[in-house]
Amino acid sequence: MITDDRAAFVRANTRLLPVPHAPELALHVADEATALWEKTEEELGRIGLPPPFWAFAWAGGQALARYVLDHPETVAGRRVLDFAAGSGLVAIAAAKAGAARVEAADIDPFARAAMPLNAAANGVTILPRGEDLIDADEGWEVVLAGDICYERDLAERVIAWLETLAARGATVLIGDPGRAYLPKERLTEVAIYQVPVTRALEDAEIKRSCVWRVR
Repeated sequence: MITDDRAAFVRANTRLLPVPHAPELALHVADEATALWEKTEEELGRIGLPPPFWAFAWAGGQALARYVLDHPETVAGRRVLDFAAGSGLVAIAAAKAGAARVEAADIDPFARAAMPLNAAANGVTILPRGEDLIDADEGWEVVLAGDICYERDLAERVIAWLETLAARGATVLIGDPGRAYLPKERLTEVAIYQVPVTRALEDAEIKRSCVWRVR
């Protein structure tokens, strides 16, 4: 019932729209961040919740989704994890590109309610995961992560984990629009995109966003 209520909340407070940099995909997105943030806190009767990251197509995720759609061989036939998946955009792109199995991890329960709605809207299936998977290794062949370097402590912890996965042979890609804590010296740039974003969330209407491979 709680999951159904959250899905109803997502439907009531978003619109299904094409993704600007991957228009062959569509997401349930919000028109305005602050109002949705307040509604989320009212829904749960709590204040101080994290922003509704799941309700927007962030620049790093859009870049990574575009790369996967344009390079389906990256994921085709492989087991994929979309880490910090939010809306599930990158996971959906991987499923569209022919991944054998796609898991989408996010600790936000509203994100996990939005993921199946977005997947269904795009005619694919993804598996939402709610655990903190940092430091886990379940044998994923490809790990995708968009916009993960906006906080220092989180970035350091996640990058160290992703390097461990890459070292044992996983393909690990990060989508990033120039966040402060991205360790470029430990990554290899594989693609650059000019990504349309919402000005309410970013400092520009177009964000230069890169896809990086973890060495």
